[in-house]
Amino acid sequence: MSVQERKQRERADRERLIVATARELAEQQGWDAVTTRRLAERIEYSQPVLYSHFRGKREIIGAVALQGATEMAAAVRAATSGAHGPRERVTALARAYLDFAEDNPAVYDALFQLDGGLAYAQEDTPEPLKDAFAALLETLGEVAGNGVHPGLFTEVFWASLHGLATLTRTRRLLPEDAAQRVELLVDRLAVP
Repeated sequence: MSVQERKQRERADRERLIVATARELAEQQGWDAVTTRRLAERIEYSQPVLYSHFRGKREIIGAVALQGATEMAAAVRAATSGAHGPRERVTALARAYLDFAEDNPAVYDALFQLDGGLAYAQEDTPEPLKDAFAALLETLGEVAGNGVHPGLFTEVFWASLHGLATLTRTRRLLPEDAAQRVELLVDRLAVP
């Protein structure tokens, strides 16, 4: 291995460590606790080293969001791959999405609530975000209905899931009714 390859590998390792540490700190204490100073202390590198990878917290949030988008897409695809029939696939998708939001609140915030400097629904949208949407579209596109654009239907269904995830997390909805909400959403919106 050349010196340059070793340095590139070390740089990539440091970047993964910064993102993992930021994510861990955000999950434990919230995004307000994530500062470059605290990250530098936790990973035992100087703040200038952090700034050589990311220009600031915004870019770190963006990196966590991209990582989360990849994980969410994988979770949705795994959940729907074993399901049979449109109803079961859409139900599995909804549950996987809501479980991901509940199990990874800081990542979910990085994806959909905070400014990570990422472009959404545009030409320059990063691939992990496009793929996360594609993971939803793969299942929801098949139940969009005649004359309904599959992408538009996916956006509406996704917005509904996001609303359920957000309102449940902020305790504006009773948690014991979560399964009934998914059933109602699937029955009324996705499966004729």
